[in-house]
Amino acid sequence: MSARYVGKLGDDHAATIHRGALAKAGVEAQLIEVPGGASLQSLILVDRSGERTVLCRRDERLILQPADLRREWIESARILHLDGYDTAAATIAAQWARAAGIPVVADLDELYPGVEELIANIDYLIVSRDFPCRLMGEPNLEIALRKIQDQYGCLLTAATLGPDGVLAWDGKQFHRSDAYRVPVADTTGAGDIFHAGFIYAMHRGWPLDRQLDFACAAAALNCMSIGARGGIETVEAIEHLMATGSRYSSGE
Repeated sequence: MSARYVGKLGDDHAATIHRGALAKAGVEAQLIEVPGGASLQSLILVDRSGERTVLCRRDERLILQPADLRREWIESARILHLDGYDTAAATIAAQWARAAGIPVVADLDELYPGVEELIANIDYLIVSRDFPCRLMGEPNLEIALRKIQDQYGCLLTAATLGPDGVLAWDGKQFHRSDAYRVPVADTTGAGDIFHAGFIYAMHRGWPLDRQLDFACAAAALNCMSIGARGGIETVEAIEHLMATGSRYSSGE
């Protein structure tokens, strides 16, 4: 699939690295440059189990603003994927996409100011484990996912659960896909690749259970290599794992 990325960079060496990586991956990059700005950099600590801790610095001048967006960047897409950090810009983009009939997918992990307005414009909300409970003030994950849909009208609410896979609510029933059992080198990027796999599967028109399963397999393969994009595999490799791989049992 073709991809477009919209974001902001400084004019430093890190920006050169970012631009080069996007170009090498074949991504159409719509980048706003901030003179003197410090491009986002992260220090990632990975323990022996593959779990990671991310330390990062953010230059507030690099927050994407609604005025930075061009409507054609959004309306020419097939699917819009958002995170919640640049919340105001993300909300405007989601509104434009919805008006154009474009599905909106979001990956959120923090209760950013204004995030509730953003969620009200999301079709497929797939978030980190603790986010639904914090958002709704509800300790039970299943109840929290149902409450989010009732309050905000998302078509799907789901939480990724690491080795426990993913739990999703479609408005009628819950769907669970267990995680694949693989030798883990680095979990960095697992959630991002999960969303990429889900978007690919959704674009193909597969049933929801297969979408979730494909996303779990794509994320598992990425965990087998070092780096956030170290193990992005082909569709064929992902489907091979789906056909032959073993899984963790729920709660294991």
